[in-house]
Amino acid sequence: MSIRIVLVETSHPGNIGAAARAMKNMGLTELVLVNPRYFPHPDATARASGADDLLDNARVTASLADAVADCVLVMGTSGRSRAIPWPSVSVRDAATRALSASRQGNVALVFGPEKNGLSNEDLDRCQLLVSIPTDPEFSSLNLGMAVQVAAYELRAQQSESLPAFESEAPPAAAAAIEHFHAELEALLLDVGFLDPDNPRHLMRRLRRLFARAAPDENEINILNGILNSVARDRRARS
Repeated sequence: MSIRIVLVETSHPGNIGAAARAMKNMGLTELVLVNPRYFPHPDATARASGADDLLDNARVTASLADAVADCVLVMGTSGRSRAIPWPSVSVRDAATRALSASRQGNVALVFGPEKNGLSNEDLDRCQLLVSIPTDPEFSSLNLGMAVQVAAYELRAQQSESLPAFESEAPPAAAAAIEHFHAELEALLLDVGFLDPDNPRHLMRRLRRLFARAAPDENEINILNGILNSVARDRRARS
């Protein structure tokens, strides 16, 4: 995933460390700093909480233009409205676009200074404006938190695109499943868990539970083995 986080003119070094930690949590590795006020700094290292390698490898540039020169897509984050309408997407949509574009080249997600956000000149370098939905009554996000939200959306969507889990065994046959349910019902009746006058009500719920689990051939054999073992033990004790 060729996605970089770009922090522009960050005032508080602790926020750089918090952003690095958020990135490492979600598997992002490329951090670029545009004219940070203080860096390197002990506060950045302290807030990174183990993401020191991202700070050590962070690239510092003199301008946003330098930071994104090789990117095929640049997206800027902003929490305030703009006088000039700007192409805008939610952070979730931005993650989708970023992952798609990263197959063709580098992508930058840009965060502005803590106090005022990205300037109009910085936005000129961005193809899209990214918004993070918040409560209108308290919409200001800490820089590290904003990076965490964006990094999470990227990670979540990347995980969703992974191949689905494939069982090592074929699905259990209907006959094997029916045998399991019959044995389960008999055991639950024997131990007094089911109402003998109306066992089907609870058994139907259990059927739905196991249907959602979709056990494979090996798993249904294990379940049947457990039931057989319990039944043998009860016979031996009686």
